[in-house]
Amino acid sequence: MFRKVRILAVALAALSTAAAARAGDYRPSFHPDTLKGPPRGAPNAVMVLGTAHLSGLPKTFDMTRLSPLLDRMAAWKPTGIATENLSGLQCDALRRYPARYAVTVTMYCPDPTAAGQALGLDVPAANAEAERLLAAWPVEPSAAQRRRLAAVFLAAGERGSALVQWLRLPEAERKAGDGLNDDLVALLEKLKATRNETYQISAVLAARLGHERLWSVDDHSADTGESPDPAEEKAFEVAISKAWDNPVSHARKAQYERLQRDLDKPDGVLNLYRAFNSAKAQRMAYEGDFGATLREPSPQGFGRRYLGYWETRNLRMVANIRDVLGQHPGMRLLAIVGASHKGYYEAYLNQMHDVRLVDAQAALR
Repeated sequence: MFRKVRILAVALAALSTAAAARAGDYRPSFHPDTLKGPPRGAPNAVMVLGTAHLSGLPKTFDMTRLSPLLDRMAAWKPTGIATENLSGLQCDALRRYPARYAVTVTMYCPDPTAAGQALGLDVPAANAEAERLLAAWPVEPSAAQRRRLAAVFLAAGERGSALVQWLRLPEAERKAGDGLNDDLVALLEKLKATRNETYQISAVLAARLGHERLWSVDDHSADTGESPDPAEEKAFEVAISKAWDNPVSHARKAQYERLQRDLDKPDGVLNLYRAFNSAKAQRMAYEGDFGATLREPSPQGFGRRYLGYWETRNLRMVANIRDVLGQHPGMRLLAIVGASHKGYYEAYLNQMHDVRLVDAQAALR
């Protein structure tokens, strides 16, 4: 009898353990964030700067007011800058699957065809040529070499890096030649004036610091495109919009509107970036957006689908950053990304053995 009771107790304990595990109570014993080395040589240091998308700021905003932000980021002396752009190579891959990615390509992938035709290079070949040129890049390249590399970057689908080369040229040397025709020169001049953080912050900062390129680390391979069922597409939009209709989301919007109204004040830009890079802002982004969709009650799981996309995208973006760091040990990387990504960037990057995070708030003081 005792033996039967004991067997039953063991069985119940096993079932209890399994139930606890299913409930999410299991915690792994391995914590990569506690195993940071130290490495041989300088560690990889990463500062994540959460940013507003400059295209969404008032049209009256004067881009020269970004100078205090640029000064503070330059003072940290990053040796590389990562941007929220799709790489030319990923865009090339997405173009091969239009049934899923046609909308994504239209929204996030500028067409490199004109530059490619001017040079006789497709996107993979242009990327290979850019890497070849950089591997043998002289300490003091000529203006012709910079123009050539700018053209190659355009053909590679790397407009931000092309603009870095363009900005590093003296004004008198910003002209056609060495692969840049008049149309490509006009494109580079247009990019120079575009209200976008890649062109107004990242490229300007990279040129100022003497960098040769930017690192495009965004990822949209988790995009699924429009649903073939218009009714389901509409139901998805309604469910997500309803999840976003909550007090925290409204508070975030109100805060952003206040910060925008104050942009022309002496510390207006810095105050916006200080707010966007605060711990409170990361928590509000979760509560008002991603946490709200996790709790969204539709039987189709629309909110959980959205959250799955968001987490996958951030994981792949961070994987792209880790890839860059792996190729360049000891880098000081400034990762500039939309502010809603910042918390996820830092949480995922912190799991990497060879990554040390740097608080952006310290640089923004």
